[in-house]
Amino acid sequence: MKKGFTLIELLVVIAIVAVLAVAVVLVLNPAELLRQGRDATRLSDMGTLSGAIALYMSDVTTPSLGTVTSCYVYNAVAPTLPANCDGRHAVTRTTAWDADRTTDGNGWIPINLSAVSVGSPLSILPIDPAHSAVTGGQFYSYANTATTWEIDANLESTKFATQEGVDGGDKPALYEVGNDPGLDI
Repeated sequence: MKKGFTLIELLVVIAIVAVLAVAVVLVLNPAELLRQGRDATRLSDMGTLSGAIALYMSDVTTPSLGTVTSCYVYNAVAPTLPANCDGRHAVTRTTAWDADRTTDGNGWIPINLSAVSVGSPLSILPIDPAHSAVTGGQFYSYANTATTWEIDANLESTKFATQEGVDGGDKPALYEVGNDPGLDI
């Protein structure tokens, strides 16, 4: 008698493996896991930028936070954005584009972090991991007054989206960090 598997036995095993694969994909939801990974990067970037600017503000004798009438975003190709940075900042501002990620005041955040006494705390300015600076896209934005500043990001995963409404800011659909009381620039 020949030893081996019949066609029906092989089809049953393949069907079981397919059902298990579909169940694993539905349970794990790889698209949501990718969104969560990008959001973790965004939260880390916001904390890093916040710490670097706080160090700059406390270390530099006469700090300059940039032009008060601008909302800054990184964008290599400069598509059109609304004047208020896609609704991210309360005051209508002109949009400043910059394709530079340097920390010497010429980057998309116009703060010379190199002026810190121990050197710049960042090697380059971070950008959104799914960067798309078009209306409704994913990007970081920066705005300031003479003495206060705010950086905004849009979180996309369901796990981290709840942090947008409890960050102390005035925009429940954005994650905001900064030293502006109420984060309402």
